Amino acid sequence: MSYQLDGPHIVPQAVPPALSLPQRGMHDGAHGLSISAGTAFTGPTAREASELTQRYELLERLGVSTAPSQDFDELARDMAEQAGFLYGFVNLFLEEQTFVGLHQPPADSGYVIVGRTMSHEHGWCPEVVARKKALPLHDVHASPRFSSNHVVDAVGIKSYFGAPLIHESGTVLGTVCVIDPEKRPLREARRIRDITINGGAQVMDRITSAPAPR
Repeated sequence: MSYQLDGPHIVPQAVPPALSLPQRGMHDGAHGLSISAGTAFTGPTAREASELTQRYELLERLGVSTAPSQDFDELARDMAEQAGFLYGFVNLFLEEQTFVGLHQPPADSGYVIVGRTMSHEHGWCPEVVARKKALPLHDVHASPRFSSNHVVDAVGIKSYFGAPLIHESGTVLGTVCVIDPEKRPLREARRIRDITINGGAQVMDRITSAPAPR
């Protein structure tokens, strides 16, 4: 697979309202995620704004498009299939979590269909970015800290495995992750964690080998 640098670059805009996943059984194939009425967004901290600027500058310098990528979609699919999970993501942390790579069940599967963006307030990827190391949750309900999350109710997620995308400069660009509505035995945690770590390494290989813009 070759990483195609097609599609526009996303430039920083005003921070959008927080977005939320639809409730189970409510499909929106065109948009997936929907705006929550009345949801307040406090805006990024100075540190978060600085990190966001660093990400954009690095992506621009590397010549990496922030538009959806077929190659990244395939990497997300490969991770999900290796892990036996329904959903896989290659996630850049821009103003929103932006899924440049996405794998999910078919629209007529009966499972929730998600879109290409999600608020920083939702999911477990923000924790992966903050800790800068993999987060294996074979059962999200095993820890009170991670069991209370909008994604648990919206998609019915019970297992999550994510790994960070860290450039050699130290900048964290985002994450890769797989999620599923079924929890996994603890004995499988290391294998699935290693799948996401390897997937993250493949993503970074493509990002760093992309031709610089002219």
